[in-house]
Amino acid sequence: MRQILNVVSDRGSRYAVSGGAVQGRAGVDDFLKTLKTNKKFAKATHNSWAVVLSDDGPLKNDDGEAGAGAAILRMLEREGLTDHLIVVTRWYGGTHLGGDRFRHVTTCTRAYLDALPDKAP
Repeated sequence: MRQILNVVSDRGSRYAVSGGAVQGRAGVDDFLKTLKTNKKFAKATHNSWAVVLSDDGPLKNDDGEAGAGAAILRMLEREGLTDHLIVVTRWYGGTHLGGDRFRHVTTCTRAYLDALPDKAP
């Protein structure tokens, strides 16, 4: 599992991104279970995720952050990255962010994709 913590902080909300290779829906479930063994991530307000599985196609879950899974999924599809789960975690800071939350999800996803070993300059 690869993680980048404290990618974005805005009006009290904090964001992190995690990801890794998975095999099938069972792999997604195992990854999420492992992520949430860390109490910090288990207690997060949102763990939005997306993956394009070679066997099952695209899957996403907003975890209450409407549209976040779709934003992650679009970026995965553009990159052509399959069988690789990306989870953007948000700890809500008490202030609604409106549309800025999508920008933050995109920023986290881009930071993760740019940090992948085959993307390094």
